Amino acid sequence: MSGPTTAEKRGTREPKGSSERDSSRPGTRNQGFRVPGPRLLLIVLAVVLIAAGGIWALYGSTWLRVEQVSATGTRVLTPREVEKAAAVPIGSPLVSVDTDAIEARLLRKLPRIDSVEVVRSWPHGIGLKVTERKPVLVVEKGGKFIEVDSVGTRFATVDKAPAGVPKLLLSADSAPSLHRFDEDRLLREAVGVTGELPEKIARDARVVEVTSYDSITLELGGGRTVFWGSGEDGAVKARVLTALMKAMPKAGHFDVSAPTAPAASGS
Repeated sequence: MSGPTTAEKRGTREPKGSSERDSSRPGTRNQGFRVPGPRLLLIVLAVVLIAAGGIWALYGSTWLRVEQVSATGTRVLTPREVEKAAAVPIGSPLVSVDTDAIEARLLRKLPRIDSVEVVRSWPHGIGLKVTERKPVLVVEKGGKFIEVDSVGTRFATVDKAPAGVPKLLLSADSAPSLHRFDEDRLLREAVGVTGELPEKIARDARVVEVTSYDSITLELGGGRTVFWGSGEDGAVKARVLTALMKAMPKAGHFDVSAPTAPAASGS
């Protein structure tokens, strides 16, 4: 058996409650609550004042309010038309302007706008960065022309057809496929064909005629025609048409409806 410890030999023992007394000494974890010093109170007060001042500057002062609106990126529309339709609340705090509401308002009022970015231009401005739709086809109706963009959206009616944009002729009233493919679907097919055309041929296109889903014909300058067929395999047909025109530059009629067996004829 082990003998008595040195402490026992000396007759000393650890006093009861010594751990509790030690934990209450300065520097231990169980220190009591201390009142913040004057320096900390000054820091807190300064932070509060700065925050309050910032809120007042943004919302209450006249320093950061809307004073001007500017529109950029317009082609057919005028900046004034865009600014008027935006109806930006002049004099309002710049930070409180609802940019999403302005964007929605512009897209609703001006269908020619494809997209718009509304930005705050500190300290007093709102910028409207506009992208307009571009017509790829026009539909003549009642002596006027309806512009159609690259996704088939009819977005504007104008008195004069824009230069370089082919006219769309939809003559599918008696087509057997009309009960399956309505006029809007046929319009989108025609739009898709114009998007597949090589740039040089697209510039030369005058008319896109659609008589049924699988019967689309292009009229080019110089009286030339291209029977495209359906809108399927557009990229392949475009490559075949380019090669066919190079091989037979004097031909007047090209048929790429079956791109594996193209044909050209006439002069």
